[in-house]
Amino acid sequence: MTTARALKSERASNTREAILTAAERLFAEHGVYAVSNRQVSEAAGQGNNAAVGYHFGTKTDLVREIENRHRAPIERLRDQMVNEAGDSTELRTWVACLVRPLTDHLAELGSPSWYARFAAQAMADPAYHKIVTRDALSSRSLVKVIDQINRCLPDLPDAVHAERNVMARNLLMHTCAERERAMTEKASRPQSTWHAAGSGLIDAIVGLWLAPVTASDGEKVR
Repeated sequence: MTTARALKSERASNTREAILTAAERLFAEHGVYAVSNRQVSEAAGQGNNAAVGYHFGTKTDLVREIENRHRAPIERLRDQMVNEAGDSTELRTWVACLVRPLTDHLAELGSPSWYARFAAQAMADPAYHKIVTRDALSSRSLVKVIDQINRCLPDLPDAVHAERNVMARNLLMHTCAERERAMTEKASRPQSTWHAAGSGLIDAIVGLWLAPVTASDGEKVR
């Protein structure tokens, strides 16, 4: 009886993993809204089209589970970097703590991978943007990184700060998504490794935050 239960549990676990992998790929390639639970079940090799609902519930639950599957390894990398950063007051140090955990995780995934494109699709979808953002901000280490970045910034008008925060987030997610797509399609790309891509992103995000602010009349505010 114990063996039978163990086999059933293993089959259920394998089915869940197959569904998560299929959903991540389909969402990455087509967008979350455009993909049905039926399509995910079929791509996962499940004869029962209700498999997604049975194992995960709603599509929102499935999206969150995919995100959770990647959050743990990214968190481990970020925790290590935050500990190493200590009490640094260097903006670049804390931007690296934002960028490197993601690019290092993508490097560990190898190619093909779909996580960067999945995350970019989820963040761009109004139905899932707030959910993914809220879940991400449940990470104490990420909140600390964001707080430390803010402490290192020059005095910026609130509107400019909010605008650049969105720019930095989009730059990180969509650059990684585009590079992942290029790798999968074997297209030419400017950076040869995820580490090099991470360095370029850190340079760009630091430069974005430190760029001068220009008023509507063309005069520089700072």
